Order: sequence, then C-alpha cells, then structure tokens
Amino acid sequence: MKKLKNWDNKTWLSSKSYISKFNKFLKTKIKLSKNSKILDIGCGRANIISALQKKYKFKNKPIGIDIVANKGIKKNIEFEKIDALKYLKHQEKFDLILIKQTIHFFSKIKIRKLLELAKKRLNKHGKIIILTLDPNKNEIPCFILMKKYLLKSLKKDKMLLKEIKKVLKNCSKSNFILKISIKKSKYIQMLKNNYISCLLNMPKFKLLLGIKEIKKRYGQTIIFNDKLICLTYKN
Repeated sequence: MKKLKNWDNKTWLSSKSYISKFNKFLKTKIKLSKNSKILDIGCGRANIISALQKKYKFKNKPIGIDIVANKGIKKNIEFEKIDALKYLKHQEKFDLILIKQTIHFFSKIKIRKLLELAKKRLNKHGKIIILTLDPNKNEIPCFILMKKYLLKSLKKDKMLLKEIKKVLKNCSKSNFILKISIKKSKYIQMLKNNYISCLLNMPKFKLLLGIKEIKKRYGQTIIFNDKLICLTYKN
C-alpha cells in the first residue's frame, strides 16, 4: 500500500474546532499536567499533541512518530520518522500513548507486538488510548466503489479491535462523535488528494468517476457524523 501523506492537512481533522473538541474529549479520558509525557503514534502533522503542548506547556515536549515525514509538522513537539515497533524498543516511558486512526496499517501480528511493547512503555497509571473509525455505524460520505473499499478496510478493523481487546484486557470502550459540515467542493478536493487510506490504491480514472457520483448525490454542503470508537487501557 502507498503511504498516506498529509492525511490531516486541509480536512476537518486539521480544523481548530475539531482539535479543540477532540482534546476536550481526551481530557475526559486522562488527567494531564505539565509533567505528563506523551507519545503519539502515527501523528501526521502532530496537530493534536501540538495543541496540548500549547495548553499545558509540558516540561518534556510530546513526541510524535510516523513512517512519513509530513509537510508542516508542528515545531513545538519532538518528531521522529520511525516505525512504531522499532521506536517502542527504546526504554523511555509515557503517561499517555495515543494511537489515533492508525491501527488499519498494522497486521494482526504487528498490532499485538505494538501493544505488548506499548504496555511496557507506560508509567504507573499511564494510559493507552486507541481511536479508529466506527466499523458498524460509519457515515463517511462515499461513492459506490469507495464504499466497497472502505467496508473491506473496516472489516479488517473489526478483526483488529477484537485482537486489541485480547491484549489490552479490561480496556474501556466509548465513542467520539462530531458533526461535520463541509462544502462539497472542499470534500471533492479531499477525495482527489486521497485523504483516506481506502483511496490509496484506487485507479485514478475510477476515482474521477466516483467524484462524479458525489457531485450528483450531494448538495452544496455535505453533513454527516464523524464516528470513532475509543478504547482506553490503564496500566
């Protein structure tokens, strides 16, 4: 699979409103202070941990890792281009390990290894927080072929979620739901930029046909709920 670049660039995921609401949600899951140490696995441009750093002024800057060095990575965090499994072999420990909309890039074997290592890298009372698209109640606007590709990806997510629950025993489950209102023209541009992983291997001509479907199906504004499942594990 091609690498997903700048997935959080110029989408609702990069908006101040989204980041603010997500970090308020995060606050309900973990108590943070200036002494907290944070690792964001698959951080993209690190919008979330950058906003946290601005708010809490952590003594140790949050660390974001990704296998892609995206454009415009925030400067107030520490970034390293590295595979998560390799990074977690370091001895550093964290109060929060965040894994947001990233699990679908891992195989069943690798997600187990990732989580076993992550557990060892938690401080006392530290937490692992995992978020992924809700595989059962997803509302992402799709054209027909995109929906087919997405459902295949979400089927894998269901399997991975079961595996995660086996490794992170007694983890709690909740939902993060945000109503999105976006101009159709902007959403079409996001599709052209392959903003979601299920589009990465789609032939360009099929993507363009799909965009024609979107133009016919939706009005000038597209409204839907962005639904994520959240699993929280406490050390």
